[in-house]
Amino acid sequence: MTPVWRIARRELRGGLAGFWIFLLCLTLGVGAIAAVGSVRAALESGLARQGSVLLGGDAALRLTYRLATDAERDWMADHARQVSEVVDFRSMAVVGEDRALTQVKGIDDAWPLRGQAMFEPPLTVAEVLAGRDGLPGAAMDPLLIDRLGLRIGDRFRLGVQDFVLTAALTREPDALSGSFGLGPRTLVATRALADSGLLSPGTLFESSYRLTLRPGDSLDGLRAEATQYFDAGMRWRDSRRGAPGVETFVERLGSFLVLVGLAGLAVGGVGVSAAVRSYLDTKTPVIATLKTLGAEGRTIFAIYFLQIGALTLLGVLAGLVLGGLAPLAAAPWLQSRLSIPAEFTLHIAPLAEAGAYGILTALIFTLLPLARVERVRAAALFRGIGADVCTWPRKRHLAALAAAVLALIGTAASLASLPWLALSVAGGVVAVLAALWLAARGLRALARRLARQPALRGRPVLRLAVAAVGNPREGVAAVVLSLGLGLSVLATVGQIDANMRRAIAAELPDQAPSFFFIDIQPDQLAGVLDRLDGDPGVGAVDTAPSLRGIVTAINDIPARDWGDHWVLRGDRGVSHAAAPPPGTELTAGEWWPEDYAGPPLISFGADEAAEIGLSLGDRVTVNILGRDITGTVANFRRLDFRSGGIGFVMIFDSAALAGAPQTHIATVHTDPASEAAILRDIGTAFPNVTAIRVRDVADRVAEAMGALASATSLAALAVLATGFVVLIGAAAAGERARVFEAAVLKTLGATRATVLASFALRSALMGAAAGLVAVLVAALSAWAILTQVMELDYRFAPGSALAVIAGGVLATLAAGLVFALRPLSARPARVLRAQE
Repeated sequence: MTPVWRIARRELRGGLAGFWIFLLCLTLGVGAIAAVGSVRAALESGLARQGSVLLGGDAALRLTYRLATDAERDWMADHARQVSEVVDFRSMAVVGEDRALTQVKGIDDAWPLRGQAMFEPPLTVAEVLAGRDGLPGAAMDPLLIDRLGLRIGDRFRLGVQDFVLTAALTREPDALSGSFGLGPRTLVATRALADSGLLSPGTLFESSYRLTLRPGDSLDGLRAEATQYFDAGMRWRDSRRGAPGVETFVERLGSFLVLVGLAGLAVGGVGVSAAVRSYLDTKTPVIATLKTLGAEGRTIFAIYFLQIGALTLLGVLAGLVLGGLAPLAAAPWLQSRLSIPAEFTLHIAPLAEAGAYGILTALIFTLLPLARVERVRAAALFRGIGADVCTWPRKRHLAALAAAVLALIGTAASLASLPWLALSVAGGVVAVLAALWLAARGLRALARRLARQPALRGRPVLRLAVAAVGNPREGVAAVVLSLGLGLSVLATVGQIDANMRRAIAAELPDQAPSFFFIDIQPDQLAGVLDRLDGDPGVGAVDTAPSLRGIVTAINDIPARDWGDHWVLRGDRGVSHAAAPPPGTELTAGEWWPEDYAGPPLISFGADEAAEIGLSLGDRVTVNILGRDITGTVANFRRLDFRSGGIGFVMIFDSAALAGAPQTHIATVHTDPASEAAILRDIGTAFPNVTAIRVRDVADRVAEAMGALASATSLAALAVLATGFVVLIGAAAAGERARVFEAAVLKTLGATRATVLASFALRSALMGAAAGLVAVLVAALSAWAILTQVMELDYRFAPGSALAVIAGGVLATLAAGLVFALRPLSARPARVLRAQE
């Protein structure tokens, strides 16, 4: 290997001319993956270190729609150093005629056990809750204060209890550990809610008991004892995963963005391959000389493999430096906008992952160009055929290529939180690259055919442009592959985002109710219905009794053994009915008689039952308010949650839950003009009833979807940036040929305007082809994701598609015209005299 390395080292002394695109593609691809991985690692590290602060203690026991009994409080006091009780629920904050939905947190004097709450003006928790003028105090999110037009010292009402606003809540240490909130936060003392009417039996609230451990206590030991002592309705969480929902979101979004980064690296791989081919073309005399002097093909391969390998390590190292330092530089900006803790430092694991991806990608895209050199004869090289000659690589190179591809896909699948997602993305990237390669081949073939058509005679600009597109050395494949993949990602995001926004903004109001009213007490239901029935602006009104329950067993087997289906995780809405609710569509089984009074029966959602594996006659045990109720599945019915109406996965017969504390929910369809009066009248007559505007929920969903689309679009733009670098490389590689072409055309009488128009038109044609293929790929991908995964309708969004095609045209025009300046300014005589 010594002579091989000596030759490789001497050639590298000539500088990096021709390899800047190679290095830039690798640096951008590896840097993007390293940066995304570093940010994800910073968030995960922050969540892990701040677990007890996010949770509000070392451990938390959650109870659904009830407070702990005296015996349970005594047990917690005996097993913990400190205990803090927190109650969380939705309500309406009322100021005069104005009212707004808020997420209320009731706390005790011990809150927070970990971390520190911050208020404006600066006050302690005790001072905030003390209140004034005989009224209990409260703190509010600044957004809610502005929405209600409040000032410090003003009064507002929750239920039938008046409060005084003493401060704005600017930092809530355990905000991420609470349940999903539809409104801004209001912080009050739990004892002040005793006479509010908001915590009556059957109302929807959640209680959480945060514990700090004594020295030497074990979280696992405490959990085991708590699981045995409390009923099945208790949920455990500890500081090892203080905010599991946020952690899972960060992990999955980070994994997805890394996979999008891999798509960018694949785009860069196209540029890497083109740079290697171009470099080997310039080394044709050297390769021919070495072969003439007796060098074997494997020796030639080893020389240039070492050169490319050294440059690969250089590019990967530059990418790791970029990806490692960029998050550190952006840390102050990121931390000011993140609502979760993050520890920005150099994280080795994501850098190692990005480095592995970079090396494997470079190997995949450089192996074939290098392998072809080994099979070319010296005579062919001297005749100027070069490394582009079509020869089939040796079997060992094909085996190495297959191994590298499998290693790359295997690494992505093993490191992703969802292996199936990694495999799907990898398969999608391969499929898109194949489609783009076929499109590039088809475009070249079509261009060659069109260039010979009589219709183009007399149109020199168009004919020259079409003929150039059909030229294999024009780099059509590199342009379509590099630009098309980035545009495909961006176009897919655009199609999905447009359809999601259309579904939320256009379809939802046509079928969804205007309001959800919750926490209606049984003795209040008649009054609510009387108010609604007398309003001409009110359309359909649906009501149903509402309870919450946790599936604990199926056929006497613990529910956790049936898988991780969402119905089996946490508490779910449960109702009861004597007759089928309006619009019920049974798919199997029969509904029970209206006067049924036998053993409990259950109507189960058909799709959910099929996903879990339930059959008619199975026994399902549901824990409701601490009591296990076992019912037999009597029928399956179809549910459509997209309608926004009342939809319970489980409905019992009425006799089964007749004695359980419960409230009612109601959905109301009304015209916009009647909304304010309905909200005011029901809120005044029944202060404990909470109204949720479906439009507000839809806006929050749209906002969340927009944030996800923006994050993915930024990643797609990084892919496009890499693709643009490849475009520049392809344009730079063809500059020498364009200089000669321009000289010949000028000699034949063409003006500069004609030559420039020809160059611009060929660039536009290649960009339009890449954009068109990207739109077709995006339409197919978006249709599959929306209809098969999200179960939504798909409608082609032409605005997004046209923007993608226009972007492709503009990108290729920009890259092509920059490198058209030298051919336009070159003098024909000087160029032609230089040709042999």
